[in-house]
Amino acid sequence: MDSGSETPGRQWLVVGLGNPGAQYSATRHNIGFRVIDRIAEEFAIDTGRQKFDVLFGRGRVEAVEVVLAKPLAFMNRSGPPVRQLSDFFKIPIQAILVIHDDIDLAFGRLKIKAKGGHGGHNGLRSVIDALGGGEFTRLRLGIGRSGTGKDVAAYVLDRFERDEAALLPAVIQRARDAVVTILLKGTKVGMNQFNVNPATPNALNS
Repeated sequence: MDSGSETPGRQWLVVGLGNPGAQYSATRHNIGFRVIDRIAEEFAIDTGRQKFDVLFGRGRVEAVEVVLAKPLAFMNRSGPPVRQLSDFFKIPIQAILVIHDDIDLAFGRLKIKAKGGHGGHNGLRSVIDALGGGEFTRLRLGIGRSGTGKDVAAYVLDRFERDEAALLPAVIQRARDAVVTILLKGTKVGMNQFNVNPATPNALNS
């Protein structure tokens, strides 16, 4: 059975990965946090509660109960707080959605995966280790690779270029749409709808 609307009554845990602190808020690595903030704002979910080294809030995305979360441990230690929160709310791994940056996708591209490995992403690696497997849904947000050969660690902790920053609101909105589609209609529907490459920057708004 697919995740989402086919499982009425299921509560979802939607986690955005990032690093805590104002100095990281606008970096590429924190795009997961920004998607959580966008969803929280639209659906009036207060994510100001803190427990297990996580900022979180409970609410509804239309008819679906959700817990929105931003781990406050640094990226490579995201897993234990996610595990503690999922255990506290008794949310199974199949009802966890993790939103994260991905250098292997071009900027602006999204890709939904029903399960899988970490692909070298330290935040995902930590979550997989803590949950005991990769059987959770993930939304990969493309940030591309450095065109100047900059070290990967430095690149992901840098801010978006000016032209990317101009398109970022549309990217975050599209990610928001992908999350809502997963929650309401299921992962497979989301994959069919969003695992495509927008032909132009304007397509990010579609």
